[in-house]
Amino acid sequence: MARKTKAEAAATREALLDAAEEVFFAQGVARTSLEQIARHAGLTRGAVYWHFKNKGDLFMALVERVRMPFQSLMEEVSKADEDISPMEAIRLACHAGLVRLEQPSHQRILSILLHRCEFFSDINPLAMQDEIGEECFDEMLSVFKEAEKRQLLREDLTPEIATRMMQSVLGGLFHDWLRTPDAFSIRQRGGELIDTLIRIMHR
Repeated sequence: MARKTKAEAAATREALLDAAEEVFFAQGVARTSLEQIARHAGLTRGAVYWHFKNKGDLFMALVERVRMPFQSLMEEVSKADEDISPMEAIRLACHAGLVRLEQPSHQRILSILLHRCEFFSDINPLAMQDEIGEECFDEMLSVFKEAEKRQLLREDLTPEIATRMMQSVLGGLFHDWLRTPDAFSIRQRGGELIDTLIRIMHR
């Protein structure tokens, strides 16, 4: 019985997150109430407060759904080929990240974070973006440092600059695509940019 109750609670939580994703995307975070989210999910506001302290807590849980730590992408790539070089691992990890971005849920949630979330009460979208960006930077930097150690990185390029170059290209691409997602395939255009940049960086 306890196992069933736990499963039901998990399903309720997921239903609330699904509802929040749809309502936040449609009308923005600030203009959405917890009552509206509960109603959209076919649940009560009490159910929302059972799982989340407030709207900020719910929003952060929603963003966690699509966080893609670079380290986890690297681990996926390494499982397929343990002898892969650091430069090739970065290239393939970035490609894997772009594939995930084209999933509708990922696209909606990240669009909410970047374009449909204002500063208010306990939600600071820029701080959340900075935290995700810094985490990705540190993880990517460690791989570029390994590439430098193996003499795979151009001599006139430091791991720090290489990481900033890659993040700048991906960040610009990402923002352009979220504004007009039907204009181009982020997987195709991003893949071309990543491949070109890796070739330029390679010794």
